Amino acid sequence: MTFKTIFIIVVTVLVTIILMNNTDEVSFWIFGDVRLSKLAVLGVMFGLGLIIGFMAGRPRKRIKAETFNTAESLQDKDYDFVKDDPNQLSDEDRDYIR
Repeated sequence: MTFKTIFIIVVTVLVTIILMNNTDEVSFWIFGDVRLSKLAVLGVMFGLGLIIGFMAGRPRKRIKAETFNTAESLQDKDYDFVKDDPNQLSDEDRDYIR
């Protein structure tokens, strides 16, 4: 078993224990007095946390190299990084690089 699997099992057991020990009914103000069980409120909040955590933690889509033209993206009206002319560097820049 991997660490991730053991972690998921432990969290699931702890959440189940917490939810089963909080089954009493409580009065909440949700645009008016509503009587709900703590089990429902805690379960909904845990579910929302899982969904938000999944959405925040999933990998982002990457730009494919074939669709990205590097020569066009590096050319700018103000800057010209495409040329590799060493004479464009100042003396201070050359000292910093060394």
